[in-house]
Amino acid sequence: MKTEVTDVSATRKTVAIEIPIDVVDAEINRVARGYAKQARLPGFRPGKAPQALIKRRFKEQIMHDVMHDLIPRAVEEAMQERGIEPINTPDIKDVELEEGRPMTFTAAIETVPAFDPGDFSSITLERPSTEVADEAIADMLQRLRDRAGTYEPVEGRAVAESDAVVLVLDRTGPDGQLDHHDEVTVQLGAPGNPPGFDAELLGMNPDESRTFTIHFPADYPASDLADTDQTYTVTLTGIRRRVLPELDDEFAKDLGEFESLAALRERITADLTREAEDKATREVRAELFAQLAKRVTFELPASLVEKEMDRRLEEFARQLASQKLDPREAGIDWAQFREAQREPAQEATASALVLDEVARREDITVASEDVDKEIEGFAARAGRTPTALRAQIEKEGGIARLYAGLRREKAVDLVLSRATIVDRPTTGTP
Repeated sequence: MKTEVTDVSATRKTVAIEIPIDVVDAEINRVARGYAKQARLPGFRPGKAPQALIKRRFKEQIMHDVMHDLIPRAVEEAMQERGIEPINTPDIKDVELEEGRPMTFTAAIETVPAFDPGDFSSITLERPSTEVADEAIADMLQRLRDRAGTYEPVEGRAVAESDAVVLVLDRTGPDGQLDHHDEVTVQLGAPGNPPGFDAELLGMNPDESRTFTIHFPADYPASDLADTDQTYTVTLTGIRRRVLPELDDEFAKDLGEFESLAALRERITADLTREAEDKATREVRAELFAQLAKRVTFELPASLVEKEMDRRLEEFARQLASQKLDPREAGIDWAQFREAQREPAQEATASALVLDEVARREDITVASEDVDKEIEGFAARAGRTPTALRAQIEKEGGIARLYAGLRREKAVDLVLSRATIVDRPTTGTP
């Protein structure tokens, strides 16, 4: 077999392949014999039709089968002979097949050239502080207080700021259509209240009624109200005041699992510290990937970038579906969204190529036990059995992706062990 490789670019090659006459003719004869055994031709008993007649009658089918058998084997042999590792299925073109002549075709191949990922000890990464500020703890305690707050009725005075009011409410728009609500509760100061609505309620007394008109600006989020005048008629039926619990041991105990306010503070501190550490780890990894991506100086294989863009689009669609939103009715320009993923997809692809090269050079491997453990973790989070989840992953052809992902994670750990990680200076540090 003859092969000739043409380098189109650093990541694209064209391989011209010629299969010898004897191999081609032998394969044509083999396939033709198979057709002869099954062919039913007038004037001939089954299996007795002349091979020349079989070749003429079933030429198109025979040649198709010959190409299907010979081309993959020839491409595989050529790749091994030339030491080429394709990253996807080669694109076969210009096939010429005739009995008594060599078979020729070209295979367009995308591959990743050998490259030096460089010295990782030269990488410096900044890790943000994971120290939890007292203000963050106080903010969390306040949110817990707000969540535990109760409303108590207020008597003997008019509506004041920060009150919650109970109203019988009618709203009439420009079209004259009435929108009626009985015993609706409105918290004054809430961000979702119509503009100027709270001011109209201040000073009202129980059983008092007021009618007023509010103009909604053109940029109001609710499009059906934007740039309209809405007339409200409200009758006050009650005033309530939000009462928050005291920050003490009893408050902590009411939350169900703390013996004291100090124990609650400890839990909050631990939770916020864990969140800060997770965030810091994500930032360090993101910066690492950005730096690794810059070490790829050749043109990225287009198919890998396109595949990463598709993956990001599909992941976003799954997120919408998990929130009970139909991606088809989300009002998203999916073509524009996909194109917006090109730059981050290029960075992700480049960093992955570096990690794969690290894994090759360092002979990093993944044991089947590592994959089993990963599947068990996925299954536990999804509330499924590992056996059922593995069956689904195998059906979707995802086991190889699991191996590749775990291999890259081991490469990440190795690179991080050689990089320099420093604490990021805090704000205000000269």
